[in-house]
Amino acid sequence: MRKVLGLVLPVGICLLVGFVASYFQRESLEEWYPLLNKSPLTPPGSVFAVAWTILYICMGISIGLILNSYSLYKTYFVRLFGFQLLFNFSWSILFFYIQNPLLGAIDIFLLDLLVVLYIVRSYTLFKASSLLFIPYFLWLMFATCLNLYILFHNPVF
Repeated sequence: MRKVLGLVLPVGICLLVGFVASYFQRESLEEWYPLLNKSPLTPPGSVFAVAWTILYICMGISIGLILNSYSLYKTYFVRLFGFQLLFNFSWSILFFYIQNPLLGAIDIFLLDLLVVLYIVRSYTLFKASSLLFIPYFLWLMFATCLNLYILFHNPVF
């Protein structure tokens, strides 16, 4: 039961972070974002909700597997995970709530680095946890490109 809770709780926390972030995005998604010049590769809004839900579940399971381990490095990975989750959340605030694609780009670059660090460092000790972050990393690369397109194809903010 403890191991199940060790997976369910982190998934719930990740989904909660995503839900709270979506609250800060709501107004901008209706009033600001539709007016921006966006990449032709930008998917419909419904794709983002589905993709992020799946990614938050994978992220939660990833850190849950580490939490359920008896590794001496558990604290390190929990902290690293926490930092990347903070930058994940901060991006929504910077990009949508503050409506600043430049600050969003800086944040997402740092997030990209933290996620790569998590993947690389966890691979030897927690291969499954590392692999569960690969879809997240790929989606972040796509999101980074979308953020940069908006930054460079819209008036200065």
